[in-house]
Formats: sequence, C-alpha cells, structure tokens
Amino acid sequence: MNYIQYIFLVTPVNPGSEILIAHLSELNFESFVNTETGFEAYIQKQNENEQAVQNLQFEAFNYTYTRKEIEQQNWNALWEESFNPVEVNSDLLIRAQFHQSNSAFKHQIIITPKMSFGTGHHDTTWLMCYHLLKSNVQNKNVIDIGSGTGILAILAHKLKASHIVGIDIDEWSIENAKENAQLNNTSNITFKLETIETHIQQNTSFDVALANINKNTLLKEKQHYYNILKNEGLLFISGFFKFDILELRIAFETVGFTYVLEDIKNDWATLQFKKI
Repeated sequence: MNYIQYIFLVTPVNPGSEILIAHLSELNFESFVNTETGFEAYIQKQNENEQAVQNLQFEAFNYTYTRKEIEQQNWNALWEESFNPVEVNSDLLIRAQFHQSNSAFKHQIIITPKMSFGTGHHDTTWLMCYHLLKSNVQNKNVIDIGSGTGILAILAHKLKASHIVGIDIDEWSIENAKENAQLNNTSNITFKLETIETHIQQNTSFDVALANINKNTLLKEKQHYYNILKNEGLLFISGFFKFDILELRIAFETVGFTYVLEDIKNDWATLQFKKI
C-alpha cells in the first residue's frame, strides 16, 4: 500500500494551514506534519482525489503544493526526517526510538508513526493528551475511537486504566498501533479493525471514550458514543476548530450529554462531556 505525499506552501501560514487541513481531513487525508511554510499531508493512493484538492478555494489565504508517491519501504526514513519529540508540559514526552529518553518527564511514549495519525504534533492530539493527563482514568475501562498510532490508548495505559480498546477503520493504523503498544510494553490494550457501529453490538461499555476524528464523523457517531458509555462516563472529542464548538456542544447535549469543558490551541479545539 503506497501513500501520496503533498507538500503545501500556504500564505499566510496561520490560520491558512489549519483551515486547509480541516478540509483535507474530509477528503480522506490521514496524516499531517506542520512546517514553517505550511505542512505535509499524506493520503493512501487508493483514496486520493487530486481534482478535489485542486477545487478547494479560499479567500483568506493562498496555497500551492507539490505531489509525489511514497513507497512503503521509504516511510520510516521519511518520518525520521520530520518527527521531533513533542512535550505536553512536563507531564509527557512523545518521542521516537531514535530520540533519547528524558527522565525529567513524568511519562514518556515511544511512537513510530509511519502514516498513522497521532504523534502529538497536531494541536488536537496535544489537547487530547493534555486533558487525559488531567483526568483520573485509573482502574477504568477506556475506548479510543479512531485510534491511529494508538497514542491515546497508550497514554491511558500509562495512567493505569484497567482495560483499553482501540478501534480504527484503517488496517495500517491498527498494525501501527499494535507495534507502538509493544514498544511501550503495554499489556492491557486491544486494537481492533472495526467501526464504532460494529463494536457497539458487542454490548461492552466504558468509563471513558476518546474520539479525535473530525467534525462530520463526530456528529454522525454522537449517539453511539453516548450508548457505549456507562452512566457518569466521560467523553473527550477533538479534531475540529474553535468555531465548531457551539454546533458540537448543542448536538452532543441533544443526545443526552452534559457539557464539562472546552479548550483551544491555535484555533483547534477539544470538548469534554459527561453521561449522566
């Protein structure tokens, strides 16, 4: 399975890059790496629609891009060139195997991202990690919906969750998540190739649900998130902009959730709800 790499030059970079990434996420782009002049974006070759990219037009900013196919055997080298450690305050260091360990951080997670989403570089992943670190998940059951690299599931393990399930619809992401779980010596995470609709039929329930996806998917699946949580269960969502907060809050409160908090980082946002 080969990927297509797009290198975008965006003027102005902010908020142009954030807006463009949001639209590309809805065109099946999976992974993004910010640069000083824009960002890199990756999509499976079979899912690519370059004409749809060319049709994107915005008044607030301009963009150009170059495109090339990335063969599977080159992925690790490509990521090693661009993957720098990520710090979430002094609580968490997200790094690759080739980075040195740093005992100054309370927790460390080793990630070999390949083409899966979730290295901590994107503001939504950072926000999810930040608020998960502030929450008590010890001895709780956690589900990571759209698990990508498995970073949130692995962090839940570090925070002493009792049982964790990660689900994703991308086979490569599940394979990558399992590799990352092994790198971090986890023993209580199960990664599954399935949708939330499929998983919910298993009649399992969770104390905490994590969903860092995109606005349209969150809106579509909101009832499933409510159904899969126990009473008093917490839901963390991200993958959307700050101007989407009100729409999402109303939608999730409509299915029965109670609003807990919101947070913003560089125009990206996260919301937390409770099932009561």
